[in-house]
This record gives sequence, structure tokens and C-alpha cells, in this order.
Amino acid sequence: MSDGTPATGTPAAGAPAAEPLPMVVPAPDLPARVRIHEVGPRDGLQNEQTAVPTEVKAEFIRRLADAGLTTIEATSFVHPKWVPQLADAEELFPQVAGLPVDLPVLVPNERGLERALSLGASRIAVFASATESFAKANLNRTVDEALAMFEPVVARAKDSGAHVRGYLSMCFGDPWEGAVPVHQVVRVCRALLDMGCDELSLGDTIGVATPGHVLELLSALNERRVPTAALGVHFHDTYGQALANTLAALQHGVTTVDASAGGLGGCPYAKSATGNLATEDLVWMLRGLGIDTGVDLGRLSATSEWMAARLGRPSPSRTLRALSHKEQ
Repeated sequence: MSDGTPATGTPAAGAPAAEPLPMVVPAPDLPARVRIHEVGPRDGLQNEQTAVPTEVKAEFIRRLADAGLTTIEATSFVHPKWVPQLADAEELFPQVAGLPVDLPVLVPNERGLERALSLGASRIAVFASATESFAKANLNRTVDEALAMFEPVVARAKDSGAHVRGYLSMCFGDPWEGAVPVHQVVRVCRALLDMGCDELSLGDTIGVATPGHVLELLSALNERRVPTAALGVHFHDTYGQALANTLAALQHGVTTVDASAGGLGGCPYAKSATGNLATEDLVWMLRGLGIDTGVDLGRLSATSEWMAARLGRPSPSRTLRALSHKEQ
């Protein structure tokens, strides 16, 4: 798969060469290009129970960059007590900082921001919640207390010339509170944008969204003057809806989609949050729709297989499994 073309089997002698799959059939009213915000090295690995060596993480990021991903979330500057897997942020970031890609990092507070900026990070992310229950579980604060904590973080990051992304968890459902009212999500999104965030990522943390719900939220955000161009989507595939939800978002005009190589990931504070949308599955769908991503599917798949071997288990990505099966 070195040329990025999925294997389709060897044609019989004398038969014409098989056309590469998937067949490209564009659909109307979709963007020409999508930027994939790769979260595998951070969101994908943060919940791993066995420590992943720093050198392996750095190589993972390098391989993802070589596959054509241009935005790769590298790590998180949180206290090691809360996310032990990412305790090596200071050691990891300098090893990859010279790559010609954007390397966002998460920061929970001003101390985390200080650590990130001291290493030259220029893309920062903060992570808020649309629900009180998750804000308490994740940040030990109310929603409004968390927003107040982020204000000086975002202000200082902007003063330093950094790009700031605001993550918003539990946009479509909460394991403790159930359905999350759309107006509740819109309020927090508007607050993050007003404090200076350049971009928002709408998180379906427990994977309960469906396409109609996605479109309703996006429309409600537009009504409150939150532009579609400032929005990205972050779907988990708990109920198998991540690609359907992504397509709905694309139809609305969203052009930034979060995904995790090999489908790695979950959330340590919400046990019902299973893996992220697999980057391979996303690239396969977008390729079939004729949407450019700049990603070499062959190199990406090889990278995910390499990482799966380091973790000692197969990848949950359906596309990766299908391509691997064809090559056997």
C-alpha cells in the first residue's frame, strides 16, 4: 500500500487491472477539502493503562506526519496525577516540534499553558463541558467556574500569538444527565468564542449523536452567530454513528473533522466513551466522495498497524481490518 491505493486483489491472467477502490462518486453540496485534526497521539493514547514509551509516541507522530496529516494533537500538559499516560509532555514535545505540521496541545490551566509555551507550542486547546456532571467529573468545577478558569488561559495564549481551540464535551448526551438541551451547548460555545477561542470542537463524548441532532445543533449555533467555519466535529463511534454524523456535518459546511488513527481512544472520565472515529474509516469515506484530505491511506494504515502492534492488540478500524484482510 506504499502508493496509498488500497489493495483490491490480483486480477486473473489476461484480465484488465482492477480499478482502485473506493470508486470516486462525489455527492452534491459537500466541501472540496477537509482538514483532519488527528487526535491519536493525545486522545487516542491518554486512556492506555500501560505506559507507552516517549520514543514510541514521537515515532507515531512522525509517521502520521509522513502520511500527510497536517494537524496532529501531540500531548496534554495536565498534571501527571490525572493523566499518567501523558506525564512525558516535556520530553515528548521537543522531539517532534520541528515537524512541518501543526502540533496542538491541551492545557487545563495557566500552569499547563506556561509549560506548553515555554517549549514553543503555538497551538493551544482548552477543554470545557456542556454539562455540570461532566464538568465536575473532569475539572472538579461547575461549567461557569471552568469557563472563568479558562478566560485568563485563553487571553494569555492569544497574547502570545497562539491559536486557541476550545473543546466542548458532552454536546449530544451525558452518561449522568442523559439528553443535553441544544441551547445549553450553544451557551457554552458562545462563551468560548467570546473569550477568544479561534475554533471550537463539538464533542460527542459518549457517541450518542444521530445526524438530525447534529444538524439541529449546527443550525442553532449559526443562529447565535457562531460561524460554521469556526467549528470542528469530534465523534465517537459507540453506536456506529460516527461516519453518518460526520457526513451530516459536512453537508452543513463543516470542514474540520477530528479522528484518531486506528480508532484509538476514549475518555478516562466517562466510561461509556469508547473509541474515536478511526482516521482510516474517515479517509476511505472522504476519498469515495472525492473530497481531498492530503492523506496517504496506505501510509496511514501502516502507521496504525505499527501502533497496534506496540499496544499488543488489533485496531478497531473497520477499514484497516478490511485492507489487512485483502493483503493476506
